[in-house]
Amino acid sequence: MLNASGHAQVAPALPKIPDAKFNIAQYGAIGDGVATNTAAIQSAIDAATKAGGGIVEIPAGVYLSGPIHMASQINLRVDDGATLRMLPLDKYPGGTTNPENFIGGSGLHDVAISGSGTIDGQGIPWWPFARIKGANRPRMIALSSCDRVLIEKVRLTNSPMFHIAIGGKSSNVTVRGVMVRANRSDDPVAPGHNTDACDVSGRYVLIQDCDISVGDDNFTCGGNTSDVLITNCTYGYGHGVSIGSHTAGGVSNITVINCTFNNTEQGIRIKTDRDRGGFVHNLSYRNLSMTNVEFPILIYASYMATNREYRGLAKLTPAIAATYPRAEITGRTPMYRDITFSNITATVQPGNRAGLIWGLPESAVTNVLLQRVKITADRPFGIYEAQNVRLVDSQIITPDGTNKLSSTHAQIEITP
Repeated sequence: MLNASGHAQVAPALPKIPDAKFNIAQYGAIGDGVATNTAAIQSAIDAATKAGGGIVEIPAGVYLSGPIHMASQINLRVDDGATLRMLPLDKYPGGTTNPENFIGGSGLHDVAISGSGTIDGQGIPWWPFARIKGANRPRMIALSSCDRVLIEKVRLTNSPMFHIAIGGKSSNVTVRGVMVRANRSDDPVAPGHNTDACDVSGRYVLIQDCDISVGDDNFTCGGNTSDVLITNCTYGYGHGVSIGSHTAGGVSNITVINCTFNNTEQGIRIKTDRDRGGFVHNLSYRNLSMTNVEFPILIYASYMATNREYRGLAKLTPAIAATYPRAEITGRTPMYRDITFSNITATVQPGNRAGLIWGLPESAVTNVLLQRVKITADRPFGIYEAQNVRLVDSQIITPDGTNKLSSTHAQIEITP
């Protein structure tokens, strides 16, 4: 496992879980798609915990359930032909007032969710509540401050909110072979809102061989995150592989390699603002293919800007960017440094720009390398408030020509 500098880094430790099996049917679960199985599933988890841990089996069938509380040394295995389905909105405990997350846990160790079955959030009726102040929605899988976590091979669909949310002081997290599906954010019938596929913050993280298409971030992490490898993933609809918006505590040593993006709103997105920033550095994006994306590369520090002219990123001009107000440097000032893009090809949706790197007047984006990057777009790549940006053997192709960039307050070097 390599870090963003190409040096070896520690791979996440995998959970160690006893082989003892606890089939939920033996605890009264009925997979008819009608019965509520919350108590039966929890009883199986509790029995496994009492025995020192084990595999809680969900066999073929459709099992409705309310919130489930995980425990240490438990593998919740959803077998082939099995669907673990969240209770519908009108029957889910807490409703939109105070719903618990569906599969939750905090302060645990050696935890797995596996199998080739499906976990279905029945989220479509929940999504409109994203626009209603005070309404709350549950996350499908929510783990906090856990160590040695594995989510493997399951199919996750239509969560009311985030599908996978792992945060706090979590460490040694592996998500591999997972498929996540939810409607895109501009679906004409039922747009998916805040249906992030994989939100993982912490230390020592591996995201591998995943197939993601959702209505928000395909991946994102926040502050206090380091040593992350994202590899061999396929991304469809969604907001791309993101960092932020809260980056206080810092983000470092992120590597994204050998991934594809098709119809994704953003390919790579790094976003934050002055009230939530931190030191984001040592990032490497390599061997990526992007087709029909809106923004192949988007790096900015004005995520919460309210002025309309600063929010229209696709049409942001040097003149507008130059008017962004300066502020005093504080402990929450965003800092972006040491970012490499290498061996990337991208075609951009009609009318959109090749990319945007936009720092702050008081904190320029610094040390960015685009090497063997080829992007074809209708609008130029914007580089504003940035220092030591180098294009090496790269082609940014627009109707204006090749490598005709849009820039202000930027130090840029272009070499063949």
